[in-house]
Amino acid sequence: MSRSLCLAALVAALAPAAWAEEFTWAQTTDPQTMDPHAVNSAPVLGFLNNVYEGLVRRGKDMTIEPSLATSWEPIGDGEGWRFTLREGVTFHDGSAFTAEDVLFSYQRASDEGSDTRSWFAPVSEVVVVDDYTIDIMTSAPNPIFPGSIANWMIMDSGWAAANNATLPDKEAGNYATLNTNGTGAFRVTAREPGLRTVLEPFDGWWGEVEHNITRAELTPIQNPATAVAALLSGDVDMINPVPIQDVARLQQDADVEVIQGIEARVIMLGFPHEAEALKFSSDVTDTNPFADPRVRQAVAHAVNVPAILQTIMRGNAEEVAQLVSPAMQGFSEAQAARPPFDPDLARSLLAEAGYPDGFSFGLKCPNDRYLNDEAVCQAVTGMLAQVGLRATLDAMPVQNYWPELRADNYDMYLLGWSPGTFDAEHPIRFLASTPNEEKRLGSWNFGGYSNARVDELLPMIQSELDDGIRQGMLDEVAQILQDEMAYVPLYVQPLVWGTRSNIALTQRPDNFFLLRWATVN
Repeated sequence: MSRSLCLAALVAALAPAAWAEEFTWAQTTDPQTMDPHAVNSAPVLGFLNNVYEGLVRRGKDMTIEPSLATSWEPIGDGEGWRFTLREGVTFHDGSAFTAEDVLFSYQRASDEGSDTRSWFAPVSEVVVVDDYTIDIMTSAPNPIFPGSIANWMIMDSGWAAANNATLPDKEAGNYATLNTNGTGAFRVTAREPGLRTVLEPFDGWWGEVEHNITRAELTPIQNPATAVAALLSGDVDMINPVPIQDVARLQQDADVEVIQGIEARVIMLGFPHEAEALKFSSDVTDTNPFADPRVRQAVAHAVNVPAILQTIMRGNAEEVAQLVSPAMQGFSEAQAARPPFDPDLARSLLAEAGYPDGFSFGLKCPNDRYLNDEAVCQAVTGMLAQVGLRATLDAMPVQNYWPELRADNYDMYLLGWSPGTFDAEHPIRFLASTPNEEKRLGSWNFGGYSNARVDELLPMIQSELDDGIRQGMLDEVAQILQDEMAYVPLYVQPLVWGTRSNIALTQRPDNFFLLRWATVN
């Protein structure tokens, strides 16, 4: 063999090793489960989008694009949608993907024990046409349906049956809680909840590989200072989020990049609308003041949102008056203004409602879910106290927080909501519809807010094809929610990620981090 051929062979042999890169990242919240149908939360869905796939997905610019379906088209006059499935796709264990897996995943994800059940409220039936064609029938025309299922992930029916995981169990857990078998670009090779989760590329993935990662490891780090130190030292390649107070310092380091944007997530205060009495009050024990819209309006006028944004968020967030930000489809320009900060008006409203001296209550808040969540709740507590609303703050890790809310164990709570469809219909369905398990509505409406007109408008909003008429109905809902102060929207959360300077990635406004777009240089 000639010298040049030997050199070429040596380069070829060394190339994969030189190309191979490991990637480590840290975030405050560890995914609660590996089951894509058990918990409808961004930490879970964002992580599992690396492992599982849906019929459709969102691209770098958030547009809907093909995934396990190569195309889709409406059936008849709005009767449903026909999806043509991608052939030759295999799950991580080598099993073939077919329409039967889609049907199974619909049955599983829409089961009453699934936290994603509300996604399928418009669906009347799912029909397997053949191995690579499936019809999803809707009870009324639903033009936004394909975009609404971008985070519905398809599981292998055979794998789930073999491992006794045919239904999700978010309380006790099952095999799918710790183990995965998706079709995505990465597969989970180690899972230690609260400590680390390891992923490696799936060699049999059908898509075009854009990354150069051979191994990725997620480590939850709750302490912000510890996360920043790990990034500065190079122990991790990325942290999410960067503490707002550390942005300027990190920007001075040549080895670190700070990536900033605005998330789709609205941070808001929620109330126990249907509770008969407060649970944590020392002076009002036989009634529920928050059932009176005047009291909820008083809360809105008592919270100085601009001050929170200036001091706690360091100018990195935007105030909002609705359950969606101005960047979302269906945002109501007519209801764009927040209730002004007006403590005197808040006191007047409380007196009008029969509470001239205010009252005490309990405020529940997570301390590791949203950016500066506990600090925001502390600020809100102080502001409410100025008008006589005396809150006892109870902040806790998010793994303990969701069970408290689902058990109605609060008098007021903090919630963040990012519309998975990037459309104003989404929070109406989940947060503002009267809870109805049969219709799969209001699954995150913890307080049981109910308005007959909102319930009447929702199916019309879902089926309306004329954008102008549809926007008019969304405007009406936005006004109802604002007039009744169903929630008190505060601000749109900022996105602040930190990476080492040799990392290239894509930051999307849904705060999902996808490894398939990351490279280590």
